[in-house]
Amino acid sequence: MNRILTAAAIAAIPFAAAVAQTPMSGMTYVAKAGAGDQYEIQSSKLLLQTTQNAKLRSFANMMIQDHTKSTAEVKAAAQQARMTPPPPKLDAMGTRDVAALRAAKGTARDQLYVTQQKAAHQRALALHQGYAASGTVAPLKAVAAKVAPVVQTHITELQSM
Repeated sequence: MNRILTAAAIAAIPFAAAVAQTPMSGMTYVAKAGAGDQYEIQSSKLLLQTTQNAKLRSFANMMIQDHTKSTAEVKAAAQQARMTPPPPKLDAMGTRDVAALRAAKGTARDQLYVTQQKAAHQRALALHQGYAASGTVAPLKAVAAKVAPVVQTHITELQSM
């Protein structure tokens, strides 16, 4: 199972690189950022229901706090740009990942959470860095540039898990 999870994480890296290079509309950025935040929040709340690992509990709480904040910041930037984005929702990958976490039990859930977080944060970093570099909506570019270092901090934390 660990090989499958590792393979899935590695497979996500080219996708993340492609996101960074592909120009996207402001609404697409908002939707992708919201979907990523929703995954982080929902998966972390799910993990907190069962994990006994203090380091993971601390990380999951940080995910809920930081990704709730970034959702609010992206929404505010979109409104500043006179956009009316729909409420954030999980995308297909986030839905699958949360379902897989729900099915896993005990330390297997903890391990799967870390594996998923590593892949999700690589995608998020590529998204925010890419939009900060080549986005077309100034307030969203600014918030993307502000969120990217926070995501990088999460990646650094994950490297020790």
